[in-house]
Amino acid sequence: MKQVNNSGEATTGPLGRDDEGRLYDSRVRTAMGVFTKGGDTLALEAAAAARSAFHAVERLRAHGSRGRGLSAGALDVLVRLGAAGGTGEPGLTVGELARAGGVSPRNATGLVDTLEREGLARRSPDPKDRRAVLVTATAEGLAWLDEFRVPTERAMAAVFRGFSPEELAQLRHLCLRLVENQQQIEQYLGAGPEAAVS
Repeated sequence: MKQVNNSGEATTGPLGRDDEGRLYDSRVRTAMGVFTKGGDTLALEAAAAARSAFHAVERLRAHGSRGRGLSAGALDVLVRLGAAGGTGEPGLTVGELARAGGVSPRNATGLVDTLEREGLARRSPDPKDRRAVLVTATAEGLAWLDEFRVPTERAMAAVFRGFSPEELAQLRHLCLRLVENQQQIEQYLGAGPEAAVS
């Protein structure tokens, strides 16, 4: 179903354009208006738009993985392992993978388990520390990444069609500002009551 907005341009589904010509989702705006009892909905609409954009990119990523069933987290770990192998590193520890991906060591272990089951990564003892284990991408994992690269580049070019380099840089910046704010809130909440005093 097509909906015509104020500017006369057609949009698909619930998307419309506000008076400044910016896109908005009419369903989200209506729901958030009810939720806030007529209050300001802009931050809530922005959060919903960020979530929708994430899901749109994820659907394309999942389609490109050709049914391999890799989650975004497992794919991220495999990409990091492939990059580490390209720099000549002997492998990465689960702790390094967790820190790089911003996940807990337990989550990183589960992602490595998934990649190992798929034959895309392997664990081996760290020659420098007998207590540690290094994770590396297998030859099959590196080949899978090579096959995944071109469809991913095409998908990203399609989903970001019409975005200028400046807009992409600004989008990256704004998304990472959200991450930075969330991390600061987490630190504040985790610091205890004495943090509220300072």
